[in-house]
Amino acid sequence: MKYDFDLVCDRSGTDCVKWDVQAVFGRRDIIPMWVADMDFPVAVPIVEALKKRAEHRFFGYTRPGKSVFESVTERMQRKFNWKIEPEWVVFTPGVIPALNVAVRAFTHPGDEVILQSPVYHPFYPAVTSSGCQIAINQLKLINGRYEMDYEDLRQKFLPKQGLRPGPNRIKAVMLCNPHNPVGRVWNKDELTLLGEIAIRGESAVISDEIHCELLFKGYKHTPFASISTEFEQNCVVCMSPSKTFNLPGLSIASIIIPNKKLREAFIAAGTGILSHPTIFGQTALEAAYRFGDEWLEQVLYYLQRNLEYAIEYFEKRIPRIKVVKPEGTYLIWLDCRDLNMDAMALRTFMREKARVGMDDGFIFGPGGGGFERMNIGCPRAILREALERIEAAMNSLPA
Repeated sequence: MKYDFDLVCDRSGTDCVKWDVQAVFGRRDIIPMWVADMDFPVAVPIVEALKKRAEHRFFGYTRPGKSVFESVTERMQRKFNWKIEPEWVVFTPGVIPALNVAVRAFTHPGDEVILQSPVYHPFYPAVTSSGCQIAINQLKLINGRYEMDYEDLRQKFLPKQGLRPGPNRIKAVMLCNPHNPVGRVWNKDELTLLGEIAIRGESAVISDEIHCELLFKGYKHTPFASISTEFEQNCVVCMSPSKTFNLPGLSIASIIIPNKKLREAFIAAGTGILSHPTIFGQTALEAAYRFGDEWLEQVLYYLQRNLEYAIEYFEKRIPRIKVVKPEGTYLIWLDCRDLNMDAMALRTFMREKARVGMDDGFIFGPGGGGFERMNIGCPRAILREALERIEAAMNSLPA
């Protein structure tokens, strides 16, 4: 069927986090372009599956059945040519809880975990809440495109004279692919270099791949674990339909852990912390993976057009703000450093002058200052109004 993503739907009065702008931004006249939640109704087959499940009228404790596991294994094979076994899959109520548990499972207090900043801000408390320390391997912005700093990554694993003598204390590298917020889709060669360094340093890789099916034209996702058996046995891959199919409120993720020892450690660390996904989360995941591709194909086409529209708008009408062109996700990373504003001045400018609510770059850690993250997963009319507001605010600045 044909979906109309130009349709603007009123989400007010539904306790929607994204559109409860008064609570988030302190005023009602802001266009929310922040949290990763698309303003598109979900695929009809998912809605129909949820209705059918609701008609059963029993909502007791439920575990994912065989068909739910099969929907994950079949999708990994079909989408990524990655053969996984059902027993490798652990279902959780989300990727972020899983990242927290993975850190607890593979580290001890005082150990270090590498983060590649600027990176999704919940990564930071996932490390520190376990009593671990953060080691920053900051990405490099080169000619408008982010790259990994492999030399710095290698140096991180070397003992620091007088500061970190003896055995390496780095026990995990937390990977984000596609990378949020900079939009890189790391290719196989890049992932291989990172994996070789991590494994040589006896470090596990915790890979957040929640945006793995949200790819712009010409890009391909490579699951980290699919590269080699050695990589497969030293990592945790976190996936979910929540971003791809716009289901974040249904709280379900599939955590793929091929190594039995790591999987058992993960399950043990999550005991008493992680709950099973809800009945509706399980239902939505299976329906999305089996019947959601028609909707997804149309969403990706629409997002591609939104991206092209936004890039052209900034280039022609707001040239002082530059778009770091994403390869995946529906988030664009805006380089606002030419405005010469400090972090709070930039926040005030966007929220008070432009009346557009975005995620401030500094919350993503080192390298994020002077940037803003904008969600373009919305009808074109909303995107257009947000860009027009930013343009008007820019025109009010001194030349």
